[in-house]
Amino acid sequence: MSARPPRKILMTADTVGGVWTFAIELSAALAGYGVELTLLSMGRLPDEAQQAEADALPNLRLVPTAFRLEWMQNCQSDVVESGQVLTQLAREVQPDVIHLNGYYHATLPFDVPLLLTAHSCVASWLRASKRQPIPLEWQHYMRWISGAVPAAGMITAPTRTFLTEFESLHGRGRAARAIWNGRSPLLFRTGPKRNVVLAAGRLWDEAKNISILRQVVPHLDVPVLIAGEDISPDAKQIDVSGLGMLGRLSRTALASAMAEARIFASPARYEPFGLAILEAALSGCALALGDLPTLRELWDGAALFVPPDDVEGWQRTLALLTKDRALTAALGHRAHERARQYTPERMAAEYVNAYSTLLSAPSTMGVAA
Repeated sequence: MSARPPRKILMTADTVGGVWTFAIELSAALAGYGVELTLLSMGRLPDEAQQAEADALPNLRLVPTAFRLEWMQNCQSDVVESGQVLTQLAREVQPDVIHLNGYYHATLPFDVPLLLTAHSCVASWLRASKRQPIPLEWQHYMRWISGAVPAAGMITAPTRTFLTEFESLHGRGRAARAIWNGRSPLLFRTGPKRNVVLAAGRLWDEAKNISILRQVVPHLDVPVLIAGEDISPDAKQIDVSGLGMLGRLSRTALASAMAEARIFASPARYEPFGLAILEAALSGCALALGDLPTLRELWDGAALFVPPDDVEGWQRTLALLTKDRALTAALGHRAHERARQYTPERMAAEYVNAYSTLLSAPSTMGVAA
C-alpha cells in the first residue's frame, strides 16, 4: 500500500512545559500540508497567551482541560477521565492518526494508528536528577509506559540519544524514529546585548539544577537572571535567593530578555531536548550547557559544556564568558547558525513522513483495538 499523508490528526499535549510549544509549532507547520488538528490539552487550563497561540491557528481546534498529568501526584482518576474524553473525541473527529504526547492513553481502544512521542519519562528523570531507580509509588506509571511501548505503531523522540535511553529503560517498540524539535526564528531577535547571564525554564524542576547558579553568582561581576516558575504544580518552591528573579514571562517578554542577554546558561542534569536553549540560540546568546549526551548531539561545536554539578567549572566558564566579549560573540554566532537547522518546517516534514508510514501499514493500530 502506498503511503498517504493524513488529513485529520487528534493530538494530546500539556500546558505545563515544552510539550505545549512542540504541539503549537508542529500544528502551525502542518497547516502547509492541509492537516487539521484537534488538540486535547491537560495539566491546567491554557493561560491567556497559550489560548491566543491556539486561536491564531486556523487548522487547530483546541479542547482545553485541567486534568492532572500522568507524572503528577494523585493523578490516577484524572488520567482515566482524560482518556474517556480522548476516546469520545476520537469518535467525533474520526482522525487518520492519533498523536500522543503521553503514555497512559496509548492502550485505549482506538481503531486508527497511534504515534507516541516520548519527550521525557520519570524513570530517566530520576536516574539523572536524583541518581536513583524509580520508587515503588511510581510503579503504576511504569506500567503505563510498558503498555504504551507495544501499543504505539511508532515511537518518536526529540533526540537520537534520548530515544536510545528510552528504549534501554522501557524496551523497543514496533518502529522508532528520532525527530528533532523545531522553533520558528520569527519569534526571536538578536541584540543589542547586555553583559548578563540568563537562565529559563521550569525552575522548580530539580533536573534544571538552578541551585548551581546560586553557588556561582557571588563570584561573578554580572547579574544572573532567571525566568520561569519557581513553584511546582504540587506547591513546592525552590530557593532563588541571590538570583535576579524575572518570574514567568510571556513569550514576547522572554524573547526580549533573550535578545538582550549575552549568555544563556543551562546547567541541567537532564534535558532530552531543551527548547529554551534553542530559543536562546535563535536570539544569538552564547550557550553554556550541562555536559549531557543529548545536548552534545544538538550543540557540539556551538556551545561550551560544563559537567552539571561542577561548581568551579561553572564559575570559571561563566566568568570567562562575561569577560571575553569576542568569545561570546563568536559563540553566539555559532549557536545562531546551528539553531537555524532546527526549524518547524523540517520537523513537520519528518512527522508527515512518519504519519504516512503509519497509514501505509494497517498493523500499526493500537493493540487494544
